[in-house]
Amino acid sequence: MIAVTFALPAESAGFLRRLHNKSHTNKNDVRIIQGQLDDCKIKVLHTGVGETICRQRMATFLQERQFNYLISAGFAGALNDGLHVGDLLLAENFWTIKQSEVRSALSTLPIHTGSLLTVSSMIDSGTERERIGQTTGANALDMETEFIARACAEHAVPLLSLRVISDTPSEPFPAPGHILFNIAKQRTNLAKLSVFFLQHPSRVPPLIQFARRIAHARGTLGNALVRMIRAIK
Repeated sequence: MIAVTFALPAESAGFLRRLHNKSHTNKNDVRIIQGQLDDCKIKVLHTGVGETICRQRMATFLQERQFNYLISAGFAGALNDGLHVGDLLLAENFWTIKQSEVRSALSTLPIHTGSLLTVSSMIDSGTERERIGQTTGANALDMETEFIARACAEHAVPLLSLRVISDTPSEPFPAPGHILFNIAKQRTNLAKLSVFFLQHPSRVPPLIQFARRIAHARGTLGNALVRMIRAIK
């Protein structure tokens, strides 16, 4: 059995479409999606965004469950313009699955390997991102993988982190991070989002372009996950 985690359903849709015999269960208010890829059983968890909710959901998810592997998947923001929206990044610093199997599975895909940094908040500034990249040596950032890795280590579950780039210093979010997503409430405030774009109509075309790029990135991630799972199952 293989576990796959995403922060949010917006990240997992491309992959979930590839599963069959889907169902879901709830344990301690944590929703777990079950399905199959060929003859391989898959369980999918949405961890939520940020440390607190991710740690809580991972503790429930891994309790009394035996997984052969866990793949931390989803979006990540690039820390430099060496990566572009839609690029795949395999995080070398969160990699405890046998590497030869993974490299073979993804050898025909345009995939990058590098370091992934987990941060506590969404970082909008391109200048700040570049500074973080230079000081840490990381290539991209997310808000969950470090805590997923700690949980996997505690339960001796081999881990891999595969991310698709959703934004970069030169291809930023179309609105400030706190407008796009409220971490405390784990949702987008649609009224607040609407007001922002009414007040900044010039940001609407970038929003449309961003949505198209994200849709393509989501499909790219889903296809890569399928190939990876078929290789390591």
